[in-house]
Amino acid sequence: MPESLLQILTFCLLLLVWLFLLRVIWAVWSDARTPAVVTAPPRAAQAPAAAPAATGQPTGPARLKVVEPAARKGQVYDVSDELKIGRAATCQVALAADSYVSQLHARIFRRDGSLFIEDMGSTNGTFLNRKKLTGPVALRRGDRVQVGQTVLEVTK
Repeated sequence: MPESLLQILTFCLLLLVWLFLLRVIWAVWSDARTPAVVTAPPRAAQAPAAAPAATGQPTGPARLKVVEPAARKGQVYDVSDELKIGRAATCQVALAADSYVSQLHARIFRRDGSLFIEDMGSTNGTFLNRKKLTGPVALRRGDRVQVGQTVLEVTK
């Protein structure tokens, strides 16, 4: 083989190794960064006892039930203060088989007694009732959350 061809192949191999390392560093950095603190949207002035029943907000422990895909249908996840959704093993709702889900895709959290969902900068977005999230949004009983190809319904 000519020496110039070997030099070109060596250069290409080094370039691929550097690209791989940069991709690994980017993946670790994006998973390790902490999300910005988001304040809850202002609430309308209502009587405290009537607010949850009037808005349909879950008052006690809420649950997420898997609607799709059929292989996971019926699985239920309890929501306490915070529930993380993603492919990472540290997520309470770990969707490792869904390749459209990011490592840390979304989170569901409580603030002032209300339940909210927030996209965590996922690649493919998080959808609430078929609308893409752009910020934290309050959840109600019966809402459907889609992350990747997985659809979850808010119950209880």
